[in-house]
Amino acid sequence: MALKFEEIQAINGLSDILYDFLPGTPHPFADQRISFPGCANKVGLGDFWKGGSKKTAITLLLTETLSNARDRFCPLIEDIVQTALIYRNGKRKPLRRKEIEDLNKKIEIIGFKIPELWKKVFLNSLEGEETEPKSSEKKERNETALKSIKELKQEILELSKFEAHKRGFGFEKFLNKLFSAYGLEPRKSFRITGEQIDGSFQLKGNTYLVEAKWQNEKVGENDLLTFKGKIDGKSAWSRGLFISFNGFSEKGLEAFVKGKPTNMIGMDGQDIYFILEGKLNLGEAIELKARRAAETNDFFVSVYELHNLYKLQ
Repeated sequence: MALKFEEIQAINGLSDILYDFLPGTPHPFADQRISFPGCANKVGLGDFWKGGSKKTAITLLLTETLSNARDRFCPLIEDIVQTALIYRNGKRKPLRRKEIEDLNKKIEIIGFKIPELWKKVFLNSLEGEETEPKSSEKKERNETALKSIKELKQEILELSKFEAHKRGFGFEKFLNKLFSAYGLEPRKSFRITGEQIDGSFQLKGNTYLVEAKWQNEKVGENDLLTFKGKIDGKSAWSRGLFISFNGFSEKGLEAFVKGKPTNMIGMDGQDIYFILEGKLNLGEAIELKARRAAETNDFFVSVYELHNLYKLQ
């Protein structure tokens, strides 16, 4: 079915609006359904997602749908919006009312109207235009963050003086403050039937479960396998961050990754010091570790090495 000129123009406008709604290529560790190709697959339009340039791929997806499966156009848009509500909230950049209103206008030009997207209750639940915080507010936030990090540097030095048992509990509390200082929405330790998780945090829509140890010896394969079992027993999109202040044994690391895909990454005390010294943001460090794990299946690579590999290349 040939499209009208006004429909072609509307599709180009829709592509621009939808561009930031979802990723075109989801992260290897992320839920593959939370993406444009994931939405296309859910409504039976997977063959229309061609990949390549994201803008071009979105335009082709909409064009092919209108030309060959017009009855699935509205379900596709609805699924994209529903999925984007979750994705964008996780990114701390929620969908805004103007984005949906602009979307509705373009859809009307094509000859459709999706009732759910016009409901006042829904539109009123969305945020309005984002306003830049005043410079004084930005300055205050920065000063608060710097003060918090300075206190954390002192706290980690104090913890090193404690005996092992007391130090372990203090380390969990320290990490919760560390994640908070970098805006990672931490959750303190919680218990699930038969197991203990030391905590969790959110980073760009991804949930990480945390295991934390500060013991005299380095962590070996058994501890790593136990934590991996906890992660594997959760949702498919769960990831893990194992923090061992005194590091990981070479034999343990070698045995752990041999022939097995990893869905967790490791961090040690040197990594934490590197971050607290301001050499790298905590969120960036975790993302670099996740990227390296996706590329090479390496569970642990030091932040210092990753900083040189990715930031200075």
